[in-house]
Amino acid sequence: MLNITTGQLEGWLAQLLWPFIRVGACFMVAPAFGAVFVPARIRIVLAGAVAMIIAPLIPTPAQITVFSPAGIVVTLQQIIIGIAIGFSLQLLFDAVTLGGQLLANSMGLSFAFNTDPMHGVQTPVLGQIYSMLVMLTFLALDGHLKLIEVLVDGFQTLPVGTTGLGQDGIWSIVTWGSLLFSGALQIALPGVTALLIVNIAFGVMSRAAPQFNLFGVGFPITLVFGLMIILAGLPAMQNTFVHLLADAFDLLRKLSTPGS
Repeated sequence: MLNITTGQLEGWLAQLLWPFIRVGACFMVAPAFGAVFVPARIRIVLAGAVAMIIAPLIPTPAQITVFSPAGIVVTLQQIIIGIAIGFSLQLLFDAVTLGGQLLANSMGLSFAFNTDPMHGVQTPVLGQIYSMLVMLTFLALDGHLKLIEVLVDGFQTLPVGTTGLGQDGIWSIVTWGSLLFSGALQIALPGVTALLIVNIAFGVMSRAAPQFNLFGVGFPITLVFGLMIILAGLPAMQNTFVHLLADAFDLLRKLSTPGS
């Protein structure tokens, strides 16, 4: 007769539950996995599948039960680690979207709003185009698989326990938040500068010929120039995103390394 004790059940639960919580927390906010159009059930199934695969391969803290005070601390630490990994990567996509919004404001498309399928909110159309392009680039480069790889490797370098990220890891995420502005500036600055030159030229024309209908002629020309600038700047935007994506994965690996 098979005898299963309460301690064995708690050990099996801890071996599966804590990896599931870390992976699920990451999938909740990570790009692609955490999009609004991805049902919550799909995220749970994916997190459970990944957790079941890696659970036998990772160490679990000894003499810590799931429902003890120490177990609650471990659970909170896994939630923080998972959200930190997913949020650090999501910042990169938000930076690209912000760069598209800045460029849209400069070319007169700030009023063209649509529902963003990634976040479920109203954003300028140009920002959505940039967001979709970098998402396709992310998937084409197997970024979703690299994210799962970073999660799995993190259980070896940053095992399940009560320590968590520590002050250095949290500060790395805080400093990484500056990417939201520097990345957006790198993407939008060439187009904004070119459109600024166009607007200055229209300003000179309006001073030279006050009867010139600037609003009737300037807006279509600015819009056409803006579309041409976007088309010419797509390769540079994609290259910038690829370099920033490599930096993001380097940060994620450092987050999963104690004392980083």
